Amino acid sequence: MTSKPDIRDLSLDELTQHLASIGEKPYRAVQIFEWIYQKGAWSFDAMKNLPAELRDRLKNNFNLSPNTITKKVVSEDKTTKFLFDLFDHEKVECVLIPTATRTTACISTQAGCKFGCRFCASGIGGWKRNLTCAEILTQVLQVKEEALKHKRPLSNIVFMGTGEPLDNFDNLFKAIRTINSQKAIGIGARHITISTVGLVPRIKQLAQQNLQIELAISLHGYDNGSRNLLMPVNRKYPFDELIAACREYFKATKRQITFEYILIKDVTCTERAVQSLKKAFKGIACKMNLIPYNPVSEFEHKTPSGKEMTDFRDRLEECGIHATIRTPRGRDVGAACGQLRHEMSTTMPKEYPS
Repeated sequence: MTSKPDIRDLSLDELTQHLASIGEKPYRAVQIFEWIYQKGAWSFDAMKNLPAELRDRLKNNFNLSPNTITKKVVSEDKTTKFLFDLFDHEKVECVLIPTATRTTACISTQAGCKFGCRFCASGIGGWKRNLTCAEILTQVLQVKEEALKHKRPLSNIVFMGTGEPLDNFDNLFKAIRTINSQKAIGIGARHITISTVGLVPRIKQLAQQNLQIELAISLHGYDNGSRNLLMPVNRKYPFDELIAACREYFKATKRQITFEYILIKDVTCTERAVQSLKKAFKGIACKMNLIPYNPVSEFEHKTPSGKEMTDFRDRLEECGIHATIRTPRGRDVGAACGQLRHEMSTTMPKEYPS
């Protein structure tokens, strides 16, 4: 483990205070932020408009290294997936997804996951730890750099990689405020999405953050029975309680909610599901993102046929629920959450920090 703290764990105010404590002017903090978050500096030596003495002090007291890229794979559709090795040799994934209108980074917030959704590879092997604010931001910076290589500036952030974002609430929101800051990465709040399995107390807390970020609920079921089958978290925060929290969130924020809904043959893609969802969503401004199941070898679920999926979408639309079928991305490179990390953990010897 590195003995030096990571400078990316500091907010602009915290960095300003630190510099003041060693006799430096406040504007130096803004310069350092510009180097890290706008100019892509990975070393303090690159910060040529800082005095040499300050660069040396920063170098001696802080870390500014990138994550080690253990594996990088590029899909035929240009989706790029990274497997990053952290200081303690835990591994997390990050995905860069280019489309005709945007370039999105899917970012991890934890090493492993506690929640064990029955279709997701992220929880295989269990939860290890929360990522620090710096580890979250470093993913964003490395993917931003990759996007710029292809002349596709990063436009959107989705916290939907390994782990449950709202289970790492404080570090997540510290990172989001830096991502959103015009003095740092400068991505607008409406271009930042948090996806959650449905941690009801955190959804209520999220409503009080005064940020116009997007909320996506990993619903993946249409009632308690179907959601219990796929998402163990439903036993702690049942379907009806989650929907009530979403209704409160919409009332407080007036922001539309996206419901992520996986399409699994003979499980979630049924007429019974349509009728239940119609009843549940009454009074909530929402849209549904229908996700064709991305096969994971450990699970036996199957993807519905194209006709089954479009028929399901059309029935939702007839019931007044706006729904779109997500175009599968990166299937040839294991782009579903946790797949690459899990594959590497089962094919590589376990490494330990020295």
